[in-house]
Amino acid sequence: MSLASDRPSASAKGPHPGNDASETWSEALELLRLRVNREGFDTWLAPTRGRAVKNDTFEVDVPNGFFADWLGQHYAAEIRSALLSLTGQEYRLSFHARDAADAASLRRRRPLAPVRAPGTNGSRLQARHTFDTFIVGEHSRLAAAAARSVAEHPGGTYNPLFLYGGVGLGKTHLLQAIGNHALATRPGLKVHYVPAETLFLELIQAIEKNSRLDFKHKYRALDLLLLDDIHYLVGKERLQEEVFYIFNHLHDAGSQVVFTSDRPPREIPTLEDRLVSRLGSGLVVDIQAPDLETRIAIIQQKAAVEEQELPHDVALYIANRVKTSVRELEGCLVRLLALAGLTGRPITIDLAEEASRDLVEATPPVDHGEVIAATADEFGIPVSDIKSVRRTKQLALARQVAMYLLRKKLNLSLKEVGYCFGGKDHTTVMHAVDKIERLRASDPVLAARIRKLASGISRG
Repeated sequence: MSLASDRPSASAKGPHPGNDASETWSEALELLRLRVNREGFDTWLAPTRGRAVKNDTFEVDVPNGFFADWLGQHYAAEIRSALLSLTGQEYRLSFHARDAADAASLRRRRPLAPVRAPGTNGSRLQARHTFDTFIVGEHSRLAAAAARSVAEHPGGTYNPLFLYGGVGLGKTHLLQAIGNHALATRPGLKVHYVPAETLFLELIQAIEKNSRLDFKHKYRALDLLLLDDIHYLVGKERLQEEVFYIFNHLHDAGSQVVFTSDRPPREIPTLEDRLVSRLGSGLVVDIQAPDLETRIAIIQQKAAVEEQELPHDVALYIANRVKTSVRELEGCLVRLLALAGLTGRPITIDLAEEASRDLVEATPPVDHGEVIAATADEFGIPVSDIKSVRRTKQLALARQVAMYLLRKKLNLSLKEVGYCFGGKDHTTVMHAVDKIERLRASDPVLAARIRKLASGISRG
């Protein structure tokens, strides 16, 4: 039983030197070891072996159907690239489950969606990134609502839309969901997703090949440009200039532009002032780390997609281990499911602890007193004052920020936060949290101070 992971390849670039799949695969693994992170290689690639080469198809033995799905969705491009480097030939990949029992279960699983090659419709979008598969929590509610509005009305009110947040919080998911939804409702729309690093490489190639005019025409003809990780522009003046002119042309033509970054526009160092002004001229929205309830929902949804039943106590354990990154959260679950599948052991908290041991650094719990003290220090006031009943403007703001951080970063209940401040009513805490949410969106200086405090809390 096999599972083809991608489309038929382009014509072969050259003959394969020999037909020893096992030897070629071993060499490919050595290349892949250098190109992917250690955890990914040890978990997903090390247990595989070359099976056979048949025409333009390279067959690979994998432990089970779960491996076949995961490799096809997440490592196919890297594997094809490694094989191309070694053999000069472009291969299709076919993953084979090693035992008949697992092959039978693989037949019952939904078929893996083919990997769409960049250039099939010019979008570079991955079909799995949709609004339906994005779990919305308090951390991402505004960002998700803005993204959906842009997808339904490109070129409308929020142009440009700028999404920012830490690594692994779902920026790329939302960015691609915008494109997928826009294409689904307007099939003729010219949509293109591109990471800033890829855009940089395209620009270099255009300069080398003297084809900058084609480069300009490609991007200026779009209806919807989705530019990921724009902080990559730092120190690249020529690319900043191109992005500036591309944006101006698209915006003037009524086309939609969406950016993502790990920080807001004015905090990206060395960006030209005119580009900073353009990036921040529309709606700027941040995505925070998900709260406990949202993390549990993300894990349960991921398990359901993989057709696995995850005990609630295990989901709670993982959600408590990983608090700042959705990507790491899903990585822990994937490692757990793979370990359970390979060893035949039931999914328990003990197995979850074993699976996440190398992926998550153990950090001591953060005491609420430390959060209050850090906030008082940031605002230059004594801890006794921030916990007092005094209501000067500076004290009130610092107190509200501390309440916000206790609620959002430590996941304390409204009543628990109130108790930390002498038994204040839960409605007072709710008002403080809501007020700081609004101020973060409108006051970039305060937002930066809160991120600084939150970063210190995340490090424990």
